[in-house]
Amino acid sequence: MQVGVFVPINNNGWLISENAPQYKPSFDLNKQIAQSAEKHGLDFLLSMIKLRGFGGKTEFWEYGLESFTLMAGLAAVTERIKIYATCPTLIIPPAFAARMCNTIDSISHGRFGLNLITGWQRPEYSQMGLWPGDEHFRNRYKMLDEYAQILRECWETGGSDLKGEYYQMDDCRVKPQPTGDMKIICAGSSEEGLAFSAKWADYAFCLGKGVNTPTAFSSNNDKLAAATAKTGRDVSIFVLVMVIAAETDEEAMAKWKSYNDGVDLEAIAWLADQGAVDKHNKDTNVRQLAAPEGAVNINMGTLVGSYESVARMLDEMAAVPNTGGVLLTFDDFVEGVEAFGTRIQPLMKCREHITAAE
Repeated sequence: MQVGVFVPINNNGWLISENAPQYKPSFDLNKQIAQSAEKHGLDFLLSMIKLRGFGGKTEFWEYGLESFTLMAGLAAVTERIKIYATCPTLIIPPAFAARMCNTIDSISHGRFGLNLITGWQRPEYSQMGLWPGDEHFRNRYKMLDEYAQILRECWETGGSDLKGEYYQMDDCRVKPQPTGDMKIICAGSSEEGLAFSAKWADYAFCLGKGVNTPTAFSSNNDKLAAATAKTGRDVSIFVLVMVIAAETDEEAMAKWKSYNDGVDLEAIAWLADQGAVDKHNKDTNVRQLAAPEGAVNINMGTLVGSYESVARMLDEMAAVPNTGGVLLTFDDFVEGVEAFGTRIQPLMKCREHITAAE
């Protein structure tokens, strides 16, 4: 099973709590995390893109870096680990995105890939006059389908002449082509999102569910398997989970309780309001993100426990059919990546090949 880190490109990571570590994003912080992850044999790094935060006392995600430029910098200071940026497709035209990817492919010597998002939070784009209207909720995957086709054509042939509903290429040329195998990721969990992943993506990200319920995400694997049965492509699930680990289960759970006690209710309320705007998609992962029962970490699945307990739960996740890997967040990224590499990974049966290599 592959293991990646969802690097903290925005302030405070994924804990919406006054009691969680409070920090601003910086290149130096992400460089330290990236080099630690590479040192411990982790497989990839991924950064999201967020253009407007949720406010509240913690100013949650009000401070954020830009994904392509951050990952280009990390590509230059690493040697082996795979690098993924996230593309806000409402802002960056597909041919230009292809050229940006080709540039980071050159910097990384073939280690770069791209996560595609449609855009779901209206204020991120309306603040710049770039929101296409609420019909985007209905049409977004049709638009993304053309976007992905143009990307693939540019990467594979050096250009595109697609005449679509949303994009009109006119003998568009994008060279040099990438040297690496350019992977596409999508995180859509709606029926339309999974159909897109089955057609274009190499990996599909999904949110884990609950606290210490490591295999609760398995229904996503079944849905993706049904979608790929129609396309005949091999696409595996990568699961997003938070790790809160300590020497003992009791110590880790005490940290989790403290984070919940300090929840930023104002930021949570803003998130819930935004998640309710999309009236078209009832099964999107935005609904899960905005669910109140786990919003202190944006309701992603959370593994809370001793190093031994977390290793066991990650092995359980790896055993779910069609699970390609996990994308990890931590309450404290610097300490968390180091603890994963030295205390958790050596106990994981699904990562024995890494321990043997060391």
